[in-house]
Amino acid sequence: MASSIHLKAHQISLLLLSLSVLAASDELEATASPAGLRPEAADAAAFFVFGDSTVDPGNNNYIKTIPENRADYEPYGQDGSSGRPTGRFSNGRVIVDFIAEHANLPAIPPFMQPSADYSRGVNFASGGGGVLQETNQGQAIDLPTQLKNFDQVRGKLIETLGEARAQAVVSEAVYFISIGSNDYMGGYLGNPAMRQLHPSDLFIGMVIGNLTNVIQELYQRGGRKFGFLSLGPLGCLPALRAANPNSNAGDGGCFEDASALAQGHNTAVNGILLSLQHIFKGFKYANSNFYEWLADRMSNPSNYGFKDGVNACCGSGPYGGVFTCGGKQEAEYKLCENPEDHVWWDSFHPTEKIHKQFAKALWDGLVSVVGPYNLRDLFFDKDKATIADLVDGTVEQDFMY
Repeated sequence: MASSIHLKAHQISLLLLSLSVLAASDELEATASPAGLRPEAADAAAFFVFGDSTVDPGNNNYIKTIPENRADYEPYGQDGSSGRPTGRFSNGRVIVDFIAEHANLPAIPPFMQPSADYSRGVNFASGGGGVLQETNQGQAIDLPTQLKNFDQVRGKLIETLGEARAQAVVSEAVYFISIGSNDYMGGYLGNPAMRQLHPSDLFIGMVIGNLTNVIQELYQRGGRKFGFLSLGPLGCLPALRAANPNSNAGDGGCFEDASALAQGHNTAVNGILLSLQHIFKGFKYANSNFYEWLADRMSNPSNYGFKDGVNACCGSGPYGGVFTCGGKQEAEYKLCENPEDHVWWDSFHPTEKIHKQFAKALWDGLVSVVGPYNLRDLFFDKDKATIADLVDGTVEQDFMY
């Protein structure tokens, strides 16, 4: 795997200084849940999802975009509950579907779905979306726009429930964020002009700064419990293996520059979240170590019930890495007989089986995979040791939160 890219200390310091100043403002606590007011048990675990194709439940079905940013055609969804395409970039369900199931929630609807019921949560994610507005601009719903869409939902909850009741729902909800891959793959590696303008560490700083701003904005609106799907080893996606000029080298074909960006991003997010828990009162989070978790399944697929950790089930070319899966791609593609044997469904996205396994890991997995809280802790409001306790103990050796 590639070596990590680290942000310069002054970049993170400037971010945290600005957050510290904001935390001193009364505004940050103004929208917190009123004292003693909690939603009824049935509403205590609303689920709001922000992200890209890793968690898009079909929002892109309703927007004008390119075929590569849609998954509303066969063979997508062939192994899901309905056996039909839903817009999910998977052969079936995606990670947030399984998380909702663990939390005893109904399926969380896409924001763009007409007449969707927002009472238990909403999914704002969009395939191709990035943290930065410039990433796939005009072809996906970026993270800042997803935040604006959340404000619309919050307004509708206030209209329906009243301000105090709606704010209680917002404050007790879990906010799950899975985004960033498109910024690095298309927005940076696929954009020579951006690479010329910004060294990799500065570009990571731009992404992290904008991501931190959205977390802060959600906190200001009352959000207190956050879950994060970190970036996997991007260079080992079938698409990037296929595009790697050194794919026949002894490194297994992974495009190391992409994996290094993912590692640098994850390291920076770890540091930001650790600091936010100290700065923002009541801020709790479950961060994941998806990078190592997924890398292990690619390298040792048979240990986890897979036969192939490298090649995509649906696609063409080397590693199945040419993104031709699906009839609307207007190109021939190969489809494997049993997706459950594969880590990868198509050139960019894992199979439903990977989504299911990692949802379980985030729900109640080992501390080496998720921490300092897991998602079960957040949904059912369980307290755990403080960060200070973790640093003094042995947990820090297993996983840096």
